[in-house]
Amino acid sequence: MKSTLIKLHWVLSSQFGFDPQRLLRSLRGLPSFLRDWFTFRQGYEGTMKVMPCLHDRYVEGGTTKSEYFWQDLLVARAIHEANPIKHVDIGSRIDGFVAHVASFRECEVFDVRPVSTKVPGVTFRQSDLMDSASLPTAEGEGYCDSLSCLHAIEHFGLGRYGDPINPLGYQRGIANMAKLLKPGGTYYLSTPIGEERVEFNANWVFDPRSILRCAEAADLFLQKLIIINPENGPQELNVDSTALHEFTLQRYQLGLFVFTKRSMDKEAVCSSKI
Repeated sequence: MKSTLIKLHWVLSSQFGFDPQRLLRSLRGLPSFLRDWFTFRQGYEGTMKVMPCLHDRYVEGGTTKSEYFWQDLLVARAIHEANPIKHVDIGSRIDGFVAHVASFRECEVFDVRPVSTKVPGVTFRQSDLMDSASLPTAEGEGYCDSLSCLHAIEHFGLGRYGDPINPLGYQRGIANMAKLLKPGGTYYLSTPIGEERVEFNANWVFDPRSILRCAEAADLFLQKLIIINPENGPQELNVDSTALHEFTLQRYQLGLFVFTKRSMDKEAVCSSKI
């Protein structure tokens, strides 16, 4: 029942612009607004127009109970500490993670959608990472030594953002991203994990072993897996077969995988079987 209500709230708020929780908070704030308005009016004689902000008094001072908040912060800090020669991002939030990184270094952003705004420190490239022909060419081995794809790979191939329909989209995306990375480079990948399924056309939820198989086929070695729960924050997982199996029985978690590129690129697409 809880998961059904959460999904219903998401559909109503994000797709139809109706947020029942915000409505209830706003109704709760109406008496306080009227009381405060009359109190302020008694002591102020200037021009005063009404623009109610009814629900803000009932939320925290900033959104910190969000998986986006934690992943953006953790990976941006890791990149700052690592100070790579060239960082490339694939499809992460411009107004979150990319802005964090651009505040202290140059980076490139590849996205299947166009980005018209010129952002200081950011070079944009419109590219479909499911298509190897979209990859930039570079002399030597790989294009960059640091790569991120945060909360994006689960959308590949579902058409949500105008990308081509492709049930193998995430597999091809991981394989092509690995080709961009130099040997020894670091790859930060976050995505929903749990009972594997497609929630069309919103996203995939992956069995974490599916991600690990694709990574292994692309010569990516797992450094760490961090589980991000909005209520408890990030926790590094001791990765073994038992722990991975337990996640296949859960409905949803956000997994932040940190990989290192081991060797030369090779043509590989992982098996979809578990």
